[in-house]
Amino acid sequence: MNVSCANFKPMDLSMRSTADHRHMISWRLLSVFFLIGLLILAATVSAQDGRKLRAGYASLSGNMTPFWAAREAGLFKKYGLDVDLVAFPSGTEGMAAMIAGEIEFLAIAGSTTASAALGGADVISLGNTVERLVTSLMVNPSIQKPEDLKGKAVGISRFGTSIDTAARMAIHHYGYEPMKDVTIVQVGAVSSAVAALRGGRIQAAILSYPTLIRARREGFREMLDIASLGVAYASTGVTVRRSFMAQRRDVVTNYLKSILEAIARVKKDKPFAIEVMSKYFRINDREMMEETYEVSVNKYLKRVPAPTAEAFRSVLDELAQVNPKAKGQDPTRFYDDSILQELEKSGFINALYR
Repeated sequence: MNVSCANFKPMDLSMRSTADHRHMISWRLLSVFFLIGLLILAATVSAQDGRKLRAGYASLSGNMTPFWAAREAGLFKKYGLDVDLVAFPSGTEGMAAMIAGEIEFLAIAGSTTASAALGGADVISLGNTVERLVTSLMVNPSIQKPEDLKGKAVGISRFGTSIDTAARMAIHHYGYEPMKDVTIVQVGAVSSAVAALRGGRIQAAILSYPTLIRARREGFREMLDIASLGVAYASTGVTVRRSFMAQRRDVVTNYLKSILEAIARVKKDKPFAIEVMSKYFRINDREMMEETYEVSVNKYLKRVPAPTAEAFRSVLDELAQVNPKAKGQDPTRFYDDSILQELEKSGFINALYR
């Protein structure tokens, strides 16, 4: 049957065009979602097969030395793992990547892990390599006494990180209220804080090793060594998704073995540890690396990084000040030390120090 063009009304053409357009968009969206699904599935299968894993770390500090050493000493490969190390500017970005399934392991503060878990994230800490906030409150030379701190701005990396926690702890230590008496300002990576101090944007900052050494050399003053307060705190540790641990416990066990052997290696082999730190910090200053080693590795790095209820209780007490969900929580809910217990009982850890 022949149909003349006159039988088509402009409205019919518009409606048909719109319908076709929507149909095309729907198919395109479905195609995109299908491709994304394939990529996620491929990444998941790859990770679960042990062929390729991604391990993140969330700060450029001496606390990360064993994670770098595990790669540099070939320990991941020794335990059958192919691991890429991924650096994140702060814990919040690292945790976002973990929740999205982009990484399998994350070296991060317990506070970031607990905060994410309180928000419903499927994450759990496996151990604490460091149970002190190994940071210092560095201030402008004009700040000589606690009263001088009032009304000033303290720089941190990001809100919700261990650096943020350290700032609040320091401010409370001097009897002030964060944000009310002393402002907390996000400046990005810890290394950026020195530039912010130099430029006068902030008058104080929470710095870790070796950045605080650089700040000290530039004339800024160490007002408070926060680790010296003696507060047990889940500062640095290993975090994974619960589901990944349940599905690939063997992979998680081998990852922990790599880190445990790396801890033993850097504690026993100072020259190697300093070489590793120099590479990742891109610093050839021997004196700076020596001091970083003595504090971050020799003094505070735990031989057996078992998580403790005391360290996570401190985390929850701090989080409760900004998140009501943290109040009354059982600290043992946020970590699983079963694999570490198995490795310790088997004699694996002791054998590393013979």
